[in-house]
Amino acid sequence: MNQREHAPKARERVEQQAEKVGKPGEQPAVKPPEEVREQPATSLSEILLRAERAYAAYMDAQKEVAKAYRESELEAERVYKESERQARGVRDGNIRQALKARDEAIGKSASAREEVIAQAEQAYKNTKEQADKAFKDSELRVKNAYDEGVRQSLKTYEGVVAQAEEKREETIEQAWSVYTKSTG
Repeated sequence: MNQREHAPKARERVEQQAEKVGKPGEQPAVKPPEEVREQPATSLSEILLRAERAYAAYMDAQKEVAKAYRESELEAERVYKESERQARGVRDGNIRQALKARDEAIGKSASAREEVIAQAEQAYKNTKEQADKAFKDSELRVKNAYDEGVRQSLKTYEGVVAQAEEKREETIEQAWSVYTKSTG
């Protein structure tokens, strides 16, 4: 068998061995095929051996990368938890300060409220006196305006009723005249 015929078969063997070696957690146990054992060490067998070693080294490197990622993930989680703890402390401190400021502001507001209420009560008393006087004056003006409005309404009502009665009389007279002409 020459070198060219042997190459495709060797490639198939490498792929089969790569599948066997490719499972994580297993150590590559490479058994050379029967044909390779019988043949003396050629450059192709050396290449296969180096490929197997390179693949094993690749798998080890992949495990190292996974381990490094996991360690990085754990470190990130630790840093996150520490940041969260510090943020919680800052939050709690801010809440305490806000409560203290709120209590002080409520105290000041209560004092200002009492003062404003006293001023408002005095202003109310003054305004009530003025409103009572204005009410009496207004009441008198409104009563006079009401009386005048009633007088005007009665006068207008009487005029409208008189006009309506006149119009009614005309309409009845026209209706009878049309009726008598149509029946007669």
